[in-house]
Amino acid sequence: MKYIIAVIKPERVNEVLHLLEDAGVNLATVTNVVGRGRQKGLSHQYRGLKAVSTLINKAKLEIAVNDEYADAAVEAIQKGARTEEIGDGKIFIVDLQECVRIRTGEVGAAAIG
Repeated sequence: MKYIIAVIKPERVNEVLHLLEDAGVNLATVTNVVGRGRQKGLSHQYRGLKAVSTLINKAKLEIAVNDEYADAAVEAIQKGARTEEIGDGKIFIVDLQECVRIRTGEVGAAAIG
């Protein structure tokens, strides 16, 4: 089992979720977050003054998948999130030790579904 965490541009979330569904991955948690990476924020003009935002709005997707879906999920995220511009995001893949479905008590791969 794998736990996949992706931090992407918020405007790419719907495309990523659609591609994940096409890959057979239907379960995802999406959170609006702020952060910064190599671009170290954005600068813009507001009423003639230069303003610098050090934190940028991002979306964080968290997905637990069985091993046979991990590669397809990562590929779907890459395809949906890529704009080939700075700030497209990152994907982190972590081994998932255990999963428990609260309602039924199922554990492991059966709990992920």
